[in-house]
Amino acid sequence: MTATVFELQRKIGFELEKAHRHLSELPSEGHAYKGVEEVPLSPRRLRRAKKSYNARHFRNEMRERNYEGYHLRRGSEVEPQVGDFVLARIVEIGQHKRLESYNSRRRHLFSDDEIIVAYGDRYAPDQFLSEVPRNLNYTNLVAAGGVAGRVIEKHEAINPATVIEPLGLICDEHGVMNMNRVASHEIKPWREARDEFNALEKKPTVVFVFGSSMNSGKSTTAGCLVNGLANAGLHVNAGKATGTGAGNDAGLYRDAGADVVVDFTDFGLPSTFKIPLDGVKDILFSMTSALAADGADAVVIEVADGVYQGETAALVSDPDFGALVDKVLFACGEALSAAAGATLLEDAGLPLVAVSGKLTSAPLITAEARNVVNVPIIPTYDLCFADVAVGVIGKKIRSSVEIVDA
Repeated sequence: MTATVFELQRKIGFELEKAHRHLSELPSEGHAYKGVEEVPLSPRRLRRAKKSYNARHFRNEMRERNYEGYHLRRGSEVEPQVGDFVLARIVEIGQHKRLESYNSRRRHLFSDDEIIVAYGDRYAPDQFLSEVPRNLNYTNLVAAGGVAGRVIEKHEAINPATVIEPLGLICDEHGVMNMNRVASHEIKPWREARDEFNALEKKPTVVFVFGSSMNSGKSTTAGCLVNGLANAGLHVNAGKATGTGAGNDAGLYRDAGADVVVDFTDFGLPSTFKIPLDGVKDILFSMTSALAADGADAVVIEVADGVYQGETAALVSDPDFGALVDKVLFACGEALSAAAGATLLEDAGLPLVAVSGKLTSAPLITAEARNVVNVPIIPTYDLCFADVAVGVIGKKIRSSVEIVDA
């Protein structure tokens, strides 16, 4: 009886997918073979495939090997895992019409283009909720940075997700290529990373930027703070600890003046959605330790989404995280969010020093918020001023600024 119910649910789910996600009645090329099949993959085909931001470290490895020694693994019994690289074909262009490439240029997508992306889960209230599917059948491109996943829900205001046809997982002689195999940084157990950080002779001021939601101004707030600290002559490094893989924020921090920039994709993850608290702490402490290792004066790290999102909410209330943080900024869009967010962060014992973000573009909303929070509300772009930035984090402006090549 249970098997019959499960089969009925599966059939209903597939019909809904066909109706709402434009999936095909026929199996994809990657799913059609019964069992598991290994097929050759020519260097020319790999060279021509459009490589996503999430595949940038893999691209470097392929170039070192002259794109030789790879093959595809496909078939009905192949189950992709988070971070696995897939060669896929564009079937129907929807929400994402461009693919962010290894250098963050957004390349136009056309039907039948072959792309290299990584399987991953996504949580984005303004776009998609999606998960890694259990097979290589038709699925979706759920993030421009190069994330493949099955859409569960979408925001009403956006188009249906771009549909892709998985052709197979990319493998070498050691097995499936995964983001964690080509990562530039290692995720260490958080206690080990914490001990490394605490052992540093010079420890930076560690600043975290939280927000009320997606698109509340977190990245701009963090970028402007980085710029202000750099303008003050400080050595500042920056990172993005959680979210979905994309290069926009990392590029913003570099342009703002950060000396070293990393995000969670550098640690081998396409996204951080569904990672348990200890796993998030592993990422966060490993990233903080890596960014502090070169003697930085300040480290600025953005945490994605809102403070009520699962992983972020758990992190905010975690005492180990609280012991790491020196300063916290909160970005939001309205007075109610400012009041609620400030209260939540302060009740958790975090050292909130300022509110900024989207609300500061509206003087009336800013005035409302000033009546309900106990910390300064700083216009986002004022953080670019050296005196404002150092005042926020309690540093001093250096008398001379070393000029380096841009």
